Amino acid sequence: MDSNPTIKGRGAQINLRNKFFELSHEMRDDFLEYCAKEGEEADKNKTLYLEVFPKTIVNKVDSPDVGMGYSMNMYQGCEHGCIYCYARNTHEFWGYSAGLDFERRILVKKDAPLLLEKFITRKSWHAYPIVMSGNTDCYQPAEQKFKLTCQCLEVFLKYKHPVGIITKNSLILRDLDLLKALAKDNLIAVNLSITSLSEETRLVLEPRTATIKKRLETVKILSENGIPVNVMMAPIIPSINSHEVLPLAKKVSEMGASSMGHTIVRLNGAIGEIFSDWIKKTMPDRADKVLHQIASCHGGNLSDSRYGTRMRGEGEIAKQINDMVTLAKLKYFKGKAMPTLNTALHEQYKDGQLKLF
Repeated sequence: MDSNPTIKGRGAQINLRNKFFELSHEMRDDFLEYCAKEGEEADKNKTLYLEVFPKTIVNKVDSPDVGMGYSMNMYQGCEHGCIYCYARNTHEFWGYSAGLDFERRILVKKDAPLLLEKFITRKSWHAYPIVMSGNTDCYQPAEQKFKLTCQCLEVFLKYKHPVGIITKNSLILRDLDLLKALAKDNLIAVNLSITSLSEETRLVLEPRTATIKKRLETVKILSENGIPVNVMMAPIIPSINSHEVLPLAKKVSEMGASSMGHTIVRLNGAIGEIFSDWIKKTMPDRADKVLHQIASCHGGNLSDSRYGTRMRGEGEIAKQINDMVTLAKLKYFKGKAMPTLNTALHEQYKDGQLKLF
C-alpha cells in the first residue's frame, strides 16, 4: 500500500470540472514541464479560508435514512481530505470542485453562533436535536483557528438545547468542560467516526484526521466523563477495511462506546471519479478489485441514491458486511444503547435563563 500519494497530505489527487460551470481549469502537461525546468511549484497545495455569509445555519434534513432531523455546518469543505466523503459533491454548489478544492478551499461561516441563537429562540421553534457536522466535520483543522463549534456549544448550553456531534477529530476534547455541562442534563450525544484500527489505512483514506490512537483515547475520555459516544464505522469499504468489523467493535466497546453504527461506501456524483483516480494511484494492486466489489454492493454501480438500500447496500458482499456488524453488536454491545436526548428543558430557557413562572 503506497501511503505517499502524488499530492502529499491530501486525499483527492485531482480537481474535477464543476458540473454547474461551462468552463473549467486544467493543469496542462506543458505547464508542469515548464515549472519543473524553472524549479517552480506548479501547485503550492495551500489551504485557504474564505468567509461566507449565509442567512441561516440550521437545515431540515428530509432524507428518511440519515438518522437526523436537523443539521448545521459551520464550515463548508473539509481539510481532513477523506477520499470517500459524500460531502464533496456539495462543494460544487459553492462554485468549487469536489476534488482538491473541497480540501483546500474552506468556507467559514463566522456568524454561525448568532444564526444558531436566532434560530432556536424563535417562538415557533420546539426543541429537537440539531446535529453539528451533518455535512462537514465541525472539529476539522479550521476549528483550531475560528472556534465556531465551541461558540455554538456555548449557545446550546445557554438555552439548554439538545445537540449531536459527528466528528473524527480528537480536538473535541478541547471542549470537554462544555460537553460535561451539557451531559448533566442529557443534552449531548457524540458520534465519533473510526473506520479502521490501522494507522497505515487511516493515512491514505483520511490523511489529515486525528490518529487512530487519539480517536480511541477520545472515546475513552468522553465515556469516562459521562458523555455518550456512538462509534461510526463509516464507511466500510470492501477489501480495505471490511475485515476489521469485529476487532474494531471489540476495541471501541472496551473504550466505553455505548453503541456502533455503520454504512457501506457509495460513490455518488463526482466522488466516483475522484475515488477511482485515487485508488489507482495509491493501491494499484487492488484498485480494480475494490471498485468491482463496491459496485457489486449497489446493483453494479459505484453510486446509489435509493433510500433504504444506499447506506447498507445489497448483494452477497453487502450481506456479509451487514451480518458481521449485526454479530459485532450482539457480541460487544449487548445491553448498551445511546440515550434519547432531553428536549424538555429548552422552552424554559428560551430567553437565556430559567423561567420561574
